[in-house]
Amino acid sequence: MTDDTEPRNFVDIDDLTTEELHAVLTRATDLKEREHRGKHHPLLSGQTLGMIFEKPSTRTRVSFETGMTQLGGHAIFLGPDDIHLGHGEPVKDTARALSRYVDLLMARVFDHADVQELAEYATVPVVNGLTDDAHPCQTLADLLTIRERFGDFEADVAWIGDGNNVAQSFVLGAAMVDLDLTVATPPEYAIDDAVLDRAAELGTPPEVTTDPEAAVEGADIVYTDVWVSMGQEDQRAEKLERFQRGGFQVSDDLLDPDTQVMHCLPAHRGEEITDEVMESDRALVWDQAENRLHAQKGLMTWLD
Repeated sequence: MTDDTEPRNFVDIDDLTTEELHAVLTRATDLKEREHRGKHHPLLSGQTLGMIFEKPSTRTRVSFETGMTQLGGHAIFLGPDDIHLGHGEPVKDTARALSRYVDLLMARVFDHADVQELAEYATVPVVNGLTDDAHPCQTLADLLTIRERFGDFEADVAWIGDGNNVAQSFVLGAAMVDLDLTVATPPEYAIDDAVLDRAAELGTPPEVTTDPEAAVEGADIVYTDVWVSMGQEDQRAEKLERFQRGGFQVSDDLLDPDTQVMHCLPAHRGEEITDEVMESDRALVWDQAENRLHAQKGLMTWLD
């Protein structure tokens, strides 16, 4: 940033207004159509994206780095061995220093408070590439995928599994576009009450149940994610037993014949979802994965 304008940040999905969310998705669609026609538009020519990674990722790194290249910019990867966020240096100092070098910051970290602090002290836009609490960039891609498939958001969606960071951001995004959503989790792994309260303030909150069979009844799309998120390895045995016992695996037996399936990846095949479902025509997961690229391009050009 070369002036005193406050940067626009994307730490949570509801940092956008509903109108802004629709605008970002529309821009993403436009950029995707241009890209599929082989037309690159250097809207971020000469700009640099700094990418801070405490957690590894395939889709986050490749989609952001490719997106910046297609937009005429450049991305710098800053992994755990390259930067000591909050350890060798306070987060606020990292934010201030990097703001002097780059035009945009993306951070994929464990602690949500670290991204909030980056956004507070940076003088360039900060994007949450994932924290333990939220994954708003994934929600952008999810909503883009649903809008492409149904022409709008006239669809019934069921979330089945853990009330994790992906689920929480999706609950908020779904509320903002008035998507008909039902969430089924074991009671001890439910969506945080504060997130449900925010969803109710934003628009249409989800129905909540502990019964996966009831949740998927009449659903156009069933969405799931891993049962054991990164950093929860010590809970693996306990969580696998609980989700398996509760019937939360997305399998052909759980789904109606026409139900489509979403997964943010990576998938633990044989746990939260079967290999047969992942390899079937009902899987939208590859459209979701591609749409990470286009949604983030729409976001980055909007933040510019």
